[in-house]
Amino acid sequence: MPFMFEKLEVYLKSVDLADEVARLTEAFPRGYGYLVDQLNRAALSIAANIAEGNGRFTKPDRRNFFTIARGSAQECVPLIEVARRRGMVSDETALGLHERLEVIAKMISGLINGLDQRVQ
Repeated sequence: MPFMFEKLEVYLKSVDLADEVARLTEAFPRGYGYLVDQLNRAALSIAANIAEGNGRFTKPDRRNFFTIARGSAQECVPLIEVARRRGMVSDETALGLHERLEVIAKMISGLINGLDQRVQ
């Protein structure tokens, strides 16, 4: 039986994004380990914090983890831009990732806003 968060579209999109980032960064040249590490951590942090937030019992705890997830989505943006400028990611790929991050960030904002509408 899956955990509740495994049914969330935003969680599934976040896992897909983290997997895509891991695949992309495998081809980054030597000397950019810092960028590979930071981008992979930020991308994975989105899904991980959505999952952890869903495991919390109080609204403030959930909100905190969802807020961290949204921040991690935004953290990916400059990292992808640097990779694009260095020629490690094409303009098209960078734009596609940026668009996916926007969607994910908006969905996480919806989770956060939805907390205010719930009784507990």
